[in-house]
Amino acid sequence: MNDQQLLRYSRQIMLDDVDIEGQEKLLAARVLIIGLGGLGSPVAMYLAAAGVGHLILADFDTVDLSNLQRQIAHTTDRIGQSKVESAAKTLLALNPDAKITTVTEILSADELRAQIVQVNVVVDCCDNFATRFAVNAACVAAKVPLVSGAAIRLEGQVSVFDNRDDSSPCYRCLYDEDSEENTSCAANGVLSPLVGIIGSMQALETIKLVCGFGKSIAGKLLVFDARYSQWRELILPKDKNCPVCGKC
Repeated sequence: MNDQQLLRYSRQIMLDDVDIEGQEKLLAARVLIIGLGGLGSPVAMYLAAAGVGHLILADFDTVDLSNLQRQIAHTTDRIGQSKVESAAKTLLALNPDAKITTVTEILSADELRAQIVQVNVVVDCCDNFATRFAVNAACVAAKVPLVSGAAIRLEGQVSVFDNRDDSSPCYRCLYDEDSEENTSCAANGVLSPLVGIIGSMQALETIKLVCGFGKSIAGKLLVFDARYSQWRELILPKDKNCPVCGKC
């Protein structure tokens, strides 16, 4: 690290759990973020600010006026622009040293696998089950940790699926393919700070996985009730009959 980096990340380096070694791991890390909306915005901003060296941003959507209530990586003057290009501008303004790769098309299964095998962690910030299932399957196959988050109305959830550990459950252990599909914020609404809370938790778990400190929430599902500001912790066992990870 150079002097400017030592100064930029000094408050993290002061932490015994991070120190110089952890910061160097962050600088060397590659993280794929799927979705640059309400969850992906705080995830990307905190990871860029924390010094994750290479962020791959994947989202095919464009910025809309209705997004700006919660998708804090975007601004009014970027309405109509690609979300990943808008987010990249925000991240580089936060940290010009960050390397940003943008993916503006829907990834095929092969393209998704090709991206995932190159990264340390995948952060799922999308809003539909089809993408979540595809991302999960690719992460299980590549044995790459997946940090999953979701937020709708006044409730959010976050979990880590550590596919490096064969005893860890995967996302498919939690939801089956018959799960309700109409889970978008556009159809149901969402409170603005809620996505910030869940996205911040996803960023925290990602940093812990990269640096290797503490204990991740793998094997657990944290559910947040924004109406009463209460967290619930649910144990998530591995499904031995899971069609994705059951034979792992």
